[in-house]
Amino acid sequence: EACLALRRRYWSHEEEYMLDAQDSLTGCLHAVGRRDDALVLARNVHARWVSKLGVSHKRTIGSGSNLARMILFQGLWDEGKTFVRGLLPTARRTLGSDHELTLTLAQHLSAALQAKPGCTRDDVLE
Repeated sequence: EACLALRRRYWSHEEEYMLDAQDSLTGCLHAVGRRDDALVLARNVHARWVSKLGVSHKRTIGSGSNLARMILFQGLWDEGKTFVRGLLPTARRTLGSDHELTLTLAQHLSAALQAKPGCTRDDVLE
């Protein structure tokens, strides 16, 4: 939070610096147990990246991956599954199937499908 305060003070005109700091803060908030705050901030940051750079930009996809992780940590399996299913084709098309972010999103989808209570065989096979 101190890093974010400094960036607001000196680089508030640089939205990308602010978004990077806020994206990093989501992980910190999650690590100290403030998961609801982390999820709200991750949603906000991702929406701002989408509006600034579009859905196909690497930074937007990265923040989407971060948001997906936050959604899944909250146990919101259906929301996480829907979100990742929407983002994964964009990542494959933009970054390629072998890119680290694309593989991470696929891993998020796998976790959402397998961890959901009442997981079916079709879910596992997807």
